[in-house]
Parts: sequence; structure tokens; C-alpha cells
Amino acid sequence: MSQAATPTTPATSQGLDYEAAVTRYFAAWNATDPAERERAVAAAWSQDGSYTDPLCDVSGHAQLAAVIAGAQEQFAGYTFRITGPVDGHHHIARFSWELVSEIDGSAPVAGFDVMTLDENGRARAVLGFLDRVPTA
Repeated sequence: MSQAATPTTPATSQGLDYEAAVTRYFAAWNATDPAERERAVAAAWSQDGSYTDPLCDVSGHAQLAAVIAGAQEQFAGYTFRITGPVDGHHHIARFSWELVSEIDGSAPVAGFDVMTLDENGRARAVLGFLDRVPTA
């Protein structure tokens, strides 16, 4: 009986750098200055890019920046960080993340996202899944 092989995916494929795309994505989620956030959103998402998770469904840079600002307001003092390798193929990347307290290192929120990229490596659509959320 043979063991199943574990798939590995290079960080780049078809000219796309999945890790760079995810790095830009986290830069947008962690940008607290409004002007910096707008620039980071524009660098991370295509003009008509979208974000959908169980709590929202938005598209366009202005709506994306507003959702990020709302998350930052709700979780002041927290930052998003990746928790594992970025996996990708074709124009699709997936990765896991958590929202971490800058004070005590706790991570009350965690999940994973699936991102489709445009030809320039910017997010066309991001589908977010929440694996851990705080209880009321």
C-alpha cells in the first residue's frame, strides 16, 4: 500500500505570484490610516473587485475600504495575519488567517479565504469563510 502524496504548489503560476497577492490583501486589511487603506485596497483588488463572507457582500474599492474600516472599528487593536502557506493554481489562491490581539496575542476570529486573481495579480473576488468567531 502506498502513501498518498501531499500536493505542493509553487508560489507562482502562469505569471501570478499568489504570495504577493495575499501580502497586498493583508496590507489592505491592516491599514488603519484611511488614505493608506484606500491605496492598499487599490493595490490589492481590481477596480470592480468583490469580497463576500457570511457578514457582507461588497464590491468596488469604496465599499471594500468601508468594510475593512468597520472590521477595524469592531476589532480595534487587532491585526490580520496568515496562519499557513498560500496554495494556488490557475487564477485561484487559498489561505488561512486569524485576527490577533496586539495586546495579548489572542485570536478570537479565524478563517480561510479563496481569492480569484485578475491577469495583473489583483483580487477579482474574495470568498471568506469564518471558522472561529467570538460568542456574544
